[in-house]
Amino acid sequence: MAFIAYNTNDGLAITIPTGELPIEQVLAKDCPAGAVIVDSLPESREYRNAWELSGNAITVNFAKAQEITKDRLRAERTPLLAVQDVAFQRALESGADTSAIVAEKNRLRDVTGLVDGATELFQLSALTCASTGLEPITEVTPVVEAPVEGA
Repeated sequence: MAFIAYNTNDGLAITIPTGELPIEQVLAKDCPAGAVIVDSLPESREYRNAWELSGNAITVNFAKAQEITKDRLRAERTPLLAVQDVAFQRALESGADTSAIVAEKNRLRDVTGLVDGATELFQLSALTCASTGLEPITEVTPVVEAPVEGA
């Protein structure tokens, strides 16, 4: 199936003709200057906002895909960091060790840095806050001190 693609102020527009008219007629009649016929679209729409027109083909701008991935990871880690904040506060209140919580919070903050090491789109797609080898800590068992006699 063929498509018509052209650049707009907001990104790349894709027109899918209905088939009532030949695609060349749709291109001439309904599309702005610079619109071209393309034979295929990228396999995944995950990085749709990174699509760019390159001649008569649509490519994925890898730098834009990296930024999209960083934004996705930031949104994914926000609730995980909130859980760690609560766990940290509870651990402080009970006098428990906070080192594991601090390590997890640092790991979550650093997860966007993994994007810079990716060289292929499939690597970006596979990145999640949990895919770095460590499972998020979601619960901390507080340390309960034994009551002091005579107190």
